[in-house]
Amino acid sequence: MKEAMEWSMFKWLWEKSKVRQIADNANAALDSLNHRTKRKWSEEAREAYRELTQTSHAKSSRKQQGSNGEAKDIDPELVRLVQQVKDIDEKAHAARMDAEETFDDAERQLSTGLAVEGCKKAIHSWNLHEKAIREAEELIKANPN
Repeated sequence: MKEAMEWSMFKWLWEKSKVRQIADNANAALDSLNHRTKRKWSEEAREAYRELTQTSHAKSSRKQQGSNGEAKDIDPELVRLVQQVKDIDEKAHAARMDAEETFDDAERQLSTGLAVEGCKKAIHSWNLHEKAIREAEELIKANPN
């Protein structure tokens, strides 16, 4: 990506599909690592993430349904840590969508300036995604199975 930021418009026209493929491959690799990392979370952490994903309103007292139908408390500290991961996940996703939109605009307008901006945004989104994965890994240490 950093090399692509130096390209002329002519080079972009010839190589844009490679840049998009590289970006897609990087996104897929990060998505896969993120998914594998979260599969290592405790069931309680995964449930907290599911609940936080289903509702945008965090409640002070989180409840989950146990397998026997009884409600049990989720540790508020665990919910806080999961919320941090979820927030970074959302920022990374928004940054990815912004980069993709910028690449699309660059292609429509034949703009190297926008293409360079798209590269910068893609790199930023990957950095956020890596940060989210590191936070998810820390959650494994903080709340082992």
